[in-house]
Amino acid sequence: MDEWIDFFDSTHTIYASRLQGDPHFELIARDIIGYIRSPDAVVLDYACGEALSAAKVADACAKLCLAEPAPGLRGRLAARFASNTKIRVHSLDELKNMDENSVELVVMNSVAQYMTPAELDSAFDVIHRLLKPSGRFVLGDILRPEVGMIRDVLALLWFAAAHGFLRDALAGLITASLSDYRHLRNRIGLQRYAEDEMIAKLGSAGFRATRAPRNIGHNPWRMTFVAHQ
Repeated sequence: MDEWIDFFDSTHTIYASRLQGDPHFELIARDIIGYIRSPDAVVLDYACGEALSAAKVADACAKLCLAEPAPGLRGRLAARFASNTKIRVHSLDELKNMDENSVELVVMNSVAQYMTPAELDSAFDVIHRLLKPSGRFVLGDILRPEVGMIRDVLALLWFAAAHGFLRDALAGLITASLSDYRHLRNRIGLQRYAEDEMIAKLGSAGFRATRAPRNIGHNPWRMTFVAHQ
């Protein structure tokens, strides 16, 4: 995962413009909010990335913990949300110091594909310790073995057309094809899991999991799982 962390800590070009990035993060925020049961909830976003719409998620809960492994990005998050008393930014290592059974909802979205299976198992162990017995773990945007890049592209273009940034999305795809992201994806690859494989993997970590009716975000060909202790 270290090379992916370095990439996301750099000035990358995954989002060609705010017209592309803002709707993406707003949709994810709405989907996460849909899993928050109470305004008193403590929510953890594990490896949160840019989290541009985190303030909207924070409005729907009592406390939002943004855990991010990339140090430069983590610093930018801390600066961006410094005035928001509901949001706290942590490194992944700092999660080990959080109280056991202290979080009602943990979200890990579009992260598992960048982790080795062993790294993902370790993350599941941390999340299992933090989650309250009545809490939920939402694991989103899981890539399936039988679904290739073409459908990722189609999902993005349909989303772009619906939100008025098709030209920017096309430019972003061209830029991405020449970027370090494409080179890393070709060299390292992305982890993919079948539905039953991920349910079994979550089960080995102590979770009872089912696949959600729809994925978090814009890509209907990827999977989201909802897990309980």
